[in-house]
Amino acid sequence: MKLCRFRVFGDPAVDIILVHMYRNTMKEQLEHPIVVERVQTGVRMEKRLLKVLKGLAELKDMTLGDLLEGIVLHAFEGKAPFSPDTQKEIEKLRSIYGLTLKATDSHQLKEKRK
Repeated sequence: MKLCRFRVFGDPAVDIILVHMYRNTMKEQLEHPIVVERVQTGVRMEKRLLKVLKGLAELKDMTLGDLLEGIVLHAFEGKAPFSPDTQKEIEKLRSIYGLTLKATDSHQLKEKRK
């Protein structure tokens, strides 16, 4: 999903956000929402990774929980969760927050003792 922000002339307090998406798919999703029960969780995560995820959620104008649900549901089906454009945005966020970890590091992470 791509977001484009435009300032409305004459009213600096108003932004218009244009979202480019497949209209039929989104229309169908909005007309037939899937009702779920969400629970609060207390997971621990690497600090820079969390910053990148929060930044991406903000860029996509969605909650961190919605972003994580989407990533996990795609992963469960063996599908890539991000478009090439989103992957470029992620690389920028990784650079900003100094996230150098890769997928191959995932089973080698050990928490620093306090």
